[in-house]
Amino acid sequence: MLVGKVAVVTGASRGIGRAIAVDFAKAGADVALFGRDTAALEATVVACRAARKDVRANRYAVDAVSESATSEAIGAVLADFGRIDIAVANAGQSIDGLILRFKTADLDRLLDVNLKSAFYLSAAVSKPMVKARGGAIVFVSSIVGVAGNAGQSAYSATKAGLLGLTKSLAKELGSRNVRVNAVAPGLIETDMTAAMPEAARAHYLQTIALGRAGTPGDVAGVVTFLASDAARYVTGQTIVVDGGFLM
Repeated sequence: MLVGKVAVVTGASRGIGRAIAVDFAKAGADVALFGRDTAALEATVVACRAARKDVRANRYAVDAVSESATSEAIGAVLADFGRIDIAVANAGQSIDGLILRFKTADLDRLLDVNLKSAFYLSAAVSKPMVKARGGAIVFVSSIVGVAGNAGQSAYSATKAGLLGLTKSLAKELGSRNVRVNAVAPGLIETDMTAAMPEAARAHYLQTIALGRAGTPGDVAGVVTFLASDAARYVTGQTIVVDGGFLM
């Protein structure tokens, strides 16, 4: 499905990012893994190689909130692989809190990690994709970016920003055959959701039509589809991956 493609994945050290990288490897792509935790990135490299023996999987120590570091890393990927066909902006962080008590520093952090990092990645990969007249960009948003949630106004705002970015870039880059889409996961079992209060978890599980939390692999399969030629006529869309929570 992705044979011969080169994919960049941010936040690839664990959780959804790792699952996406491994799924890409299974589908035939070579992968460039971005993240800050080099040891965890190396574990993702190992997982990708277990998924496909001949995969080229390189790790790059990158802080996604740095525009210059992202640009430099994309330059390194182009030098190492010769092309970039797919970019997944998965780096993300959740900080919850009521707006009356929310700290400005926490808001700035969420804007940097969840929204600005995706903008920087898009800007860096757009040039080679436009030059090649083809490519796929996928943003990992959230269902709270679609529907909102009390106590998550800042997180929701940053994830909703990704949906606006998706539509705008889809229109901006479409004439050069660069597609831009987003996924909006619901309750997915990751390190980020492990600390969720039990009452909140119970509410989600009672409302999810499929009756269970999702796995990173559930999201990865949808991202692989959006990155592939099977989705060649899909752009500007947000695919909700929540087991039927939002209906």
